[in-house]
Amino acid sequence: MNNQDKILTTRDVRLWYGDKEALHGIDLDFPKKGITALIGPSGSGKSTYLRALNRMHDLEENVTVTGSFTFLGEDIYAPTTDTVDLRKKIGMVFQQPNPFPFSIYDNVILGLRFSGVKDRKVLDRVVEESLKAASIWEEVKDHLNDSALSLSGGQQQRVSIARVLATSPDLLLLDEPTSALDPVSSHNIEETLMNLRDQYAMIIVTHSMSQASRISDRTAFFLSGDLVEVDDTRKIFLDPAKKETQDYISGRFG
Repeated sequence: MNNQDKILTTRDVRLWYGDKEALHGIDLDFPKKGITALIGPSGSGKSTYLRALNRMHDLEENVTVTGSFTFLGEDIYAPTTDTVDLRKKIGMVFQQPNPFPFSIYDNVILGLRFSGVKDRKVLDRVVEESLKAASIWEEVKDHLNDSALSLSGGQQQRVSIARVLATSPDLLLLDEPTSALDPVSSHNIEETLMNLRDQYAMIIVTHSMSQASRISDRTAFFLSGDLVEVDDTRKIFLDPAKKETQDYISGRFG
């Protein structure tokens, strides 16, 4: 992968919870478009690594992060980095749908309101574009003033994705975005992500190897805080380079 094709480069990423090292020197790059899946058993470090990419660990006590994080040529952990601005550029979708207790419309424009955008025409346009991109516009277009909490779990998660898209991010982080959803809702989220793969860079943590194989372009396998290997998804699932990867994918552990 050429440097001009990369949106994010991380080198020797280490993270400690107190005195316990949870990540042991992760080197991983991400392209400007497409989906990269992070797989591995519980406690392997994949969500810990994901949260380091937009400094979510800043919100936790007793966490130390070291290493190099270069996002579009900028140092994510530079003292001058505005974390609010960073989290608009690197948006995050969590495991549990997390709409706020107000209207669908106001949920989607939350980030824009914080940025001082007040023009109703602009807000209306962004709401429609973001909900369309999140594949939920047709379901909610006549109910924009209804509470987002009135929606099903799958619909709430797509509104959460729309809220992230409304701030025009460059990178989407998704931490097990379908694990709390039923199979139909999970399918809808997967379809949404695949529709976005040519417009955004996305990194998804998933416990579902079938999901990783269905929707991702590249897959990285984490084990006990180490990155074991990363490659094209087809290669990882059909011909992995490392025995640990083969053992995990074949269900020998995890």
